Amino acid sequence: MEKYKFLKPNYKILLASSSPRRQELISNFNFNLEIVKSPDAKEIIPDNVFRENIAIYLAKEKSIAYKDLKENEILVTADTIVWKDNRVLGKPINKKDAVEMLEFLSDKEHFVFTGVCLRSTNKTTSFFAETKVKFSKLSKEEILYYIENYKPYDKAGAYGIQEWIGMIAVEYIEGSFYNVMGLPAQKLYKEILRF
Repeated sequence: MEKYKFLKPNYKILLASSSPRRQELISNFNFNLEIVKSPDAKEIIPDNVFRENIAIYLAKEKSIAYKDLKENEILVTADTIVWKDNRVLGKPINKKDAVEMLEFLSDKEHFVFTGVCLRSTNKTTSFFAETKVKFSKLSKEEILYYIENYKPYDKAGAYGIQEWIGMIAVEYIEGSFYNVMGLPAQKLYKEILRF
């Protein structure tokens, strides 16, 4: 693989994330990759930060919290939020919270924003991706079935588009499918090459 210069053989890409979806997506790029522990960053959103800027802000906070960056390493941190009606939906804290989120999204459009921060020892850049998602109307029984069988407590908005609910509820999306999974793959790939 290292003979292909576009794969950045002189750099190691570090993904600081515990998300199995992000790990799977970035590993498919075939870069020289290492998964590192996601740093403990305070996820407190300032009052004057909205929409995509929330995701960018949180990705930057995660990047700043990582202290072991070396030369020829590029750190990747990311954060995904669901946004609807001027409200951010993060990860549900319990079953009741998950039910309320999915009822809120049922039969409506919402936006998924992923903020990404790339950092080396001498450079930092950040960007975001936006995807519009339309859910069909979900019955209470379908919502409970999904939550009880898929336990989406580690997912923004209480759902994973690649799971059962994505097949039965998503009427359409505008933008990157992978962004809804948690990493805007095509955009991230291009940004790493450009970095």
